[in-house]
Amino acid sequence: MRFVITHSTAYTYEQPVSLSYGEAHLLPRDTPGQQVLSAQLAVHPQPDAERERRDYFGNRANYFEVTSSHTRLEVVATSHVEIQRRDPGSQLLADQPWEAVRDRLVGGADPALVEASEYCVGSPQAPRSHAAAGYAVPSFRPGRPILEAVEDLSGRIHREFAFKPGATTVGTPVDTVIARRAGVCQDYAHLTISALRSLGLAARYVSGYLETDPPPGKPKLQGADVSHAWPSVFVPDIGWVDIDPTNDQFVGDRYITTAWGRDYGDVAPLKGVIFTDGDTQRLEVSVDVRRADAAAPEPATPQPVPYSQQQSQGPASSAAPGQTSQSQSQRPTGFDL
Repeated sequence: MRFVITHSTAYTYEQPVSLSYGEAHLLPRDTPGQQVLSAQLAVHPQPDAERERRDYFGNRANYFEVTSSHTRLEVVATSHVEIQRRDPGSQLLADQPWEAVRDRLVGGADPALVEASEYCVGSPQAPRSHAAAGYAVPSFRPGRPILEAVEDLSGRIHREFAFKPGATTVGTPVDTVIARRAGVCQDYAHLTISALRSLGLAARYVSGYLETDPPPGKPKLQGADVSHAWPSVFVPDIGWVDIDPTNDQFVGDRYITTAWGRDYGDVAPLKGVIFTDGDTQRLEVSVDVRRADAAAPEPATPQPVPYSQQQSQGPASSAAPGQTSQSQSQRPTGFDL
């Protein structure tokens, strides 16, 4: 199955921006079951410098800097990806007790176990937490198979937490999410990861996309999709298994992986610093995930979706890139999407 993904981000500033330094995790990576056929990042105004690197986790990270004065910054990522993922249902045949998985992650000499053990350690947005461990305990009965327990935890989060855009920000602590019983996909992922790590298991944060269905009888609209996030748990002899508590299902062939890390902070789609005298900026995000063999849509200009209205992500903790001349009166402002 092939997909074309277009992710467009636009910042409009109240005052000119003189300098804009950004880093994007917007281009998908090759993974078992996922092949990137092509991917490119376009920035306007034209960057004065740009380069791509592989970050610590092996993700594609694109750095850019714009030193000309501007009041609007646009970043568009376009990717063609082929998915041939294994049937997630077959993974449930794994009958390793979760305690055995936990114990194998301690002091194991196998390179895969050593690498996975890094994800047992808490991180800023997915720490080990007594509250998260307490929430997980009912799903992790003694001797229960690891994936059966993980599936039960995911299902409980799906049922017991309200999907509520605006209830949290990208920086809301896990313990606060547990207390509020509300959040969005990043919160569901962080909670799951924190719960698993608190029990001694290895879990990581995955950023990407999910093909969505239009309402019955309606054509799919361009720009109607959103970024998504989900957790992944390491199971020895199987590898990493992705699950989506937001939709209460294992990750299948309608999911596209962009990047993974310890938590959202490692793989934010777009972050950076700007220099500007203004305090106000407007952020618009448009994401379109379309099957490559689908019928061509009617000509239309995709309408960006205001970030605060996207259903997969809460509002950003800081507004956006903004930078202009290098005068002493200007101050740096961070942005994180």
